[in-house]
Amino acid sequence: MTVAAVIYVLRCLVGAPIPLNSGCLTPVELVIPKGCLLDPPPGVAVCGGNVETSQRIVDVLLGALGLAAASQGTMNNLTLGNRGFAYYETLCGGAGATARGPGASAVHTHMTNTRITDPEVLEARFPLRLLRFTIRRGSGGRGRHPGGDGVIRELLLLEPMEVSLLSLRRELRPFGLCGGGAAAAGHNWLDGRALGGACNLQAPAGSVLRIETPGGGGYGAEAAPADGPARGHA
Repeated sequence: MTVAAVIYVLRCLVGAPIPLNSGCLTPVELVIPKGCLLDPPPGVAVCGGNVETSQRIVDVLLGALGLAAASQGTMNNLTLGNRGFAYYETLCGGAGATARGPGASAVHTHMTNTRITDPEVLEARFPLRLLRFTIRRGSGGRGRHPGGDGVIRELLLLEPMEVSLLSLRRELRPFGLCGGGAAAAGHNWLDGRALGGACNLQAPAGSVLRIETPGGGGYGAEAAPADGPARGHA
């Protein structure tokens, strides 16, 4: 996954369509110390490298190159189910801003192979009701170019079910770049009770699950406001 993330960033730098091949790494030396996050020792439990760790690698590389503020940095993985069904989705968030423009709102960034289920299909096939799905206004970082906003998604659980969440950037906020502000961190709630970034629990029928995804960081310091007209008598 580390190699894939590095190749992705290199191909973004090229700015033109090129074949995906190992030749992209010919001039690159990868140094990954033994025992670090990207090379865990045997016996260490690992999870979510494809959907979580990959996001952070890309953010770090684009930030180090001065090209883009951090995006939401997570896929907001949600799994729901009981003996009668199983359902999995990932949720969009904010993209980091760049020197060329603001970040996009309510999008998957850097890695995705899924589309979110249409409300009509979701409610027809599963014991769920979609109460709210909207852009989380103001969650992107401020700056000369603001970061994109995350989303708010609320689900009413019509049956008892197991809920599993794997999501990052619930405490650390997506960073801004070149003077841009950090974005808002994400939050997970069940009936108003904070769940944290990763959890597994049994939820009774009638529970409301609310997920607020992170925004993207801003790029560049905001311009100072122009001076207003002078006050007083002529």
